[in-house]
This record gives sequence, structure tokens and C-alpha cells, in this order.
Amino acid sequence: MKKILSFAMALCLAVTAFGADRAHTLKVYNWADYIDEEVLNEFPAWYKQMTGEDVEVIYQTFDINESMLTQIEVGHEDYDVICPSEYIIERMLRQGLLQKIDKSQIPDSLQYFDMVSPFVVDKFQQMSKTEQVSDYTVGYMWGTTGFLYNPSFVDKADLQSWGALLNPKFKDKIFMKDAFRDVYSVLVLYAYYEDIKAGKVTRAELVENITPERIAAVEDILTRAKDNIAGWEVDFGKEEMTKGKTWMNLSWSGDAQWAIDEASEVGVTLEYIVPEEGSNVWFDGWCIPKYAVNTKAASWFINYLCLPENAIRNMEFIGYVSVIASPEIMAWADDEESNEETADLTYFFGEGAEAVHANQVFYPDGAVIARCALMHDCGEQTKEMLDMWNRVKGDNLGTGMLLFVCGVVVVILAFAIYQIISRRNRPGSSRKRRK
Repeated sequence: MKKILSFAMALCLAVTAFGADRAHTLKVYNWADYIDEEVLNEFPAWYKQMTGEDVEVIYQTFDINESMLTQIEVGHEDYDVICPSEYIIERMLRQGLLQKIDKSQIPDSLQYFDMVSPFVVDKFQQMSKTEQVSDYTVGYMWGTTGFLYNPSFVDKADLQSWGALLNPKFKDKIFMKDAFRDVYSVLVLYAYYEDIKAGKVTRAELVENITPERIAAVEDILTRAKDNIAGWEVDFGKEEMTKGKTWMNLSWSGDAQWAIDEASEVGVTLEYIVPEEGSNVWFDGWCIPKYAVNTKAASWFINYLCLPENAIRNMEFIGYVSVIASPEIMAWADDEESNEETADLTYFFGEGAEAVHANQVFYPDGAVIARCALMHDCGEQTKEMLDMWNRVKGDNLGTGMLLFVCGVVVVILAFAIYQIISRRNRPGSSRKRRK
């Protein structure tokens, strides 16, 4: 009994110590390679300077949104701050899995949340019709989806439309993103482009309201494009492009810019385009999940990442584009030496950004953004979307893979026939019933 009591007391002390320590611990759950390590490591000192309190950062990473969501939804993990994509933010809001950012913990003079572009705030608000979304999440990085292509093999004129996926000259030359929401969100715009031009439907409505009819229309396009698709990928497509091994890749803008930069170092030229039908505009954002413990440090951490100097450092490390739209960010983006053409970025930076010498992979012209819509969670249509995606991928092995599979099947059949003949010729052989 004494041993049991001693163990119980020790356990209580351990739990108490953990709880006290947890008040000075910030648990961050983020994508891999998605923050400048120096920015992350400098947060405790900055937090101490701002609040007078110590904090230790425990940093963990995830590879897909769904694994992160499972940790919180099912595992009730007590991460203090997470960085999901827009459709997961939308789902978590609907399921009550997010807490409000506690901005009251931060003096008004030290708040940087309003550095986020109003364009981004407006897009985020499209995630909910019942909640003020900016109370729950602050944007981090954003971009578009388009074609990354090699102009040595592909004429830009052939990529003005998503219909390029159906062009027979691109047989077995296209890598497709293995991301059904992203692909659906752009191809539904192609499928209903005539209705868009006729004013019968908007891009936003097409992307948000997912119906069986629209899923079927996208499936038809993908099925007809199957001979052109060399493979399905999430990450390796951009690397194949840098080596000049393939012609086109349906790509996220940040990955496209990474590939463009890497390819230039080995003498390969790559370019990026958003087709005329339009595209999705995607976002990642910082949130405080339902089971977070240190919401104070989490709120300060999100605020810290809104500092323009930190946004610039993160952009330079990650290679994606921050949602921060301060004068310092516009000055950083305006690089006449590297970008001859100008873009109208008033949608993002406001007045004074009518002609910015910006990299238009990072900061598309306002005319391009006007053709883009926010990607949404599939909701009740998720299963039907997944079924469609599996049918398309299962029906498209690619020419090389199909020949490989056929070869394997022939070898297996030949071996099976050989075994049957051998058994028949073997004395005393008999067929046995499998239990």
C-alpha cells in the first residue's frame, strides 16, 4: 500500500510539474521546411522582451493536412498553434476545433495582425458564413495553381487554356498533381467556362458548390487526358522539370518558382502560366486548435510572424509568398532589375501599387487574380470526389507503367502455367482444397 501511495504521489507531482512547465511551453505544429529556423529560434527571446515571461518552443512537423487534423480531431493533441491549409481551416471552423486568437493579450501598439492584406482577409472570410474568420486564423503564405512548363518543348500559346491537358501533342509529357481538390478546382472552371462567360455562374460559386454533375464533368476531362499524363505527384514533379526530363507540370506557384530558380542554375529555362479560364487561389494560415494549452504564447507567436521583417525572412527561406502587405514588403517585391514588366498589385497592397516590378509567379497581376477563386472543403461530397479520383488514377497507369504491369502479368501467368504442368507430370500430385 505504501508503494502504491508513493507512486500515486509521484505521479501527481509529475503531472503538476508538467502543467506548470506547459504554461511556459509553446507547441508548434507546422509543415516541414515551412519557416526560417532563425525566425523560429529567436521567438523565445522576443517573447521574453515583450512579456517578461520565458517560453520554450517544441516544434513538430507534418506532411499532409489530414494527418495533422487527425492528431487534433481524434488524438486531442494539445498543440498550441498549427498551420493548416484553407480547406482544413474551413472544416475545423465548422467542427468547432479552433479557438479564437486571444488578441487581448497583446497591447494595441504591439499588434501586427492588420499587416495582413485586406485581399487575404476577404478571401478567408469566404470560409464561413457564421463566424468572423479573422478571429480564428491569420494567413501565412498564399499562391495560385498553374502550368510550370519548359519553353524548349512547349509553346506558351498552347497553354492559354486548361484544355492543353487534352492536346495530343503532349502525350505522356504532363505530370499531374496528386491533389484532387486542387485539380478539381481548376478543371471545373474549364468545364464550365462558357457558362462563366455568359454570366450564368461565377468562378467562386463553381469552386465552392461541389455537385455530382460537376464532379462528373471534371472526371470526363481527366479521363480524356489520361494518355497525356506521365504520372501523379505531390513533390517530385518539379524536380523532374528542373532536369528537363518532362515538358509540363500542373504546379503550385511556390513550387514553380523553386523549380525555375533551380533549373536556371543548370541551364534549363522554365516558365509558369495561369490559363485564361482561371485558377484557385490557395492559402495556409496560423490557428489555435481546440485543445491548445498555452493560448497566450500562441497568440503572440502568430503576431510575431506578422512582423514584416520576419515575413521577408520566411519568404526568402521558404520560397512562397507572405500574406503581409506592409510598405516594407512591397519595397521588397518591387525589383526592377530582376523584373522588367510591371503588375497591378493594388488588390494586394492598395493604392500606389498600380505598376510594381514584381515577380508575377509570386505576385500575379490583378487581371489574373480576378480569374481565381478560393478553394473550399468538399464537405459531404468528399467521398464522391475521392471515388472519382481513384477511378481516374486507377484507369491511368501511363504508357510506361502499363507496359511494366503487362510484363509482370505475363511472367506470373507463365510461371503459373509452368507450375500446373509440372504438378500434373509429377507422380502422386493432387489438388488440395485451401482452408
